[in-house]
This record gives sequence, structure tokens and C-alpha cells, in this order.
Amino acid sequence: MSTEAAPAPKRTALWKKLLLLFALMIVAFFVVVMLQPSEFHVARSATIAAPPSAAFEQVNDFHNWQAWSPWEKLDPNMKRTIEGPPSGKGATYSWIGNDDVGEGKMTILESVPNEKVVIKLVFLKPFPSKCITEFAFKPEGGGTAATWSMSGKSNFMTKAFTLFMSMDSMVGPDYEKGLASIKSIVEKK
Repeated sequence: MSTEAAPAPKRTALWKKLLLLFALMIVAFFVVVMLQPSEFHVARSATIAAPPSAAFEQVNDFHNWQAWSPWEKLDPNMKRTIEGPPSGKGATYSWIGNDDVGEGKMTILESVPNEKVVIKLVFLKPFPSKCITEFAFKPEGGGTAATWSMSGKSNFMTKAFTLFMSMDSMVGPDYEKGLASIKSIVEKK
């Protein structure tokens, strides 16, 4: 019985088949990624036993965010810079933090007293992206229906990432925590 290696032509054919299979897998991955939705939307709501003005002031002034934002607790050494007007349209909040919070900047684009705050959110790290977040406040019964949402376009990296974890499951629980914190703060007042 011979223990000689397979003849060179058979090994070459096997390698060609393996390379072709690998190339087809890469092409299939790219096709699947490109077929993912080009936009995303995440939203969470909570009912707060306080008037819309109380919830609105927590969001409209970046100086208040440290008390309720779920990301503030992830890096106690995070560097924050708040610039522009003290609150409302034009106010900015920049941060540089650890791997859990990354680096980015928020700018209030629109502020309608006691109704909504629209924010441009730009992430620089861990990966660059831009989106719009919005807080909406509506009177409901004797309190407020508060909704925190985020919408944006999905680039190739976002689409690839969301094959393994959706934006909703990644961001939604943090929005729930943030709304619960706002609720706790304003209901105590």
C-alpha cells in the first residue's frame, strides 16, 4: 500500500474548488448585506405621571443628561463638553469615553417647548455614523406619553452588523432605561 501524496493535478483542482467556494461565499455575504434595509428606526415609549414640561426640560438641556442618560453610567471618566446656548436649539454635547460609550457629538436641531426635541447624533468611534434622535411629549390623562426614537441610514457596515444584532435590540433597552430614569426624576419633583 502506497502512502504517496495525491498527484499535483488533483491537489491543484481541489485548491481551485476551495478558492471558488470561498469566493462564492464572500459574494453571497455581500449580496445578503446589500439586501438589508437601507434605513433603521428604533423607538420606545413610557407614560410619565408629570406634565410634558417636566419631561421636556430633562431632555432639552444637556446639563441634565448626566442624571438620566443610560450611557453616562458606563464611563465615570467620560469627558463631556457642552457648548452653545444653555438649552434648546443649537446646544451641543460632545463626549469622549471608553469602548462602551465611544466618541461623538449631539446637536439640538429643533426644540418645540413641551412637545419635542430633535437631535442630530454623530458617532466618531467606535465607527462613524449619523442619525436623528427625537423625543416627543404628548399630554396623556394626567401625565405625559414620552417617546424616544432614532432613525438613520444604514451604510454597508451597519447592514453587516445588523445581520448579527438588530439596532432595535442593541439600542432599545437603553432607551427604556433612559425613559425610566426620566420618569423617576420628574415624578419625584
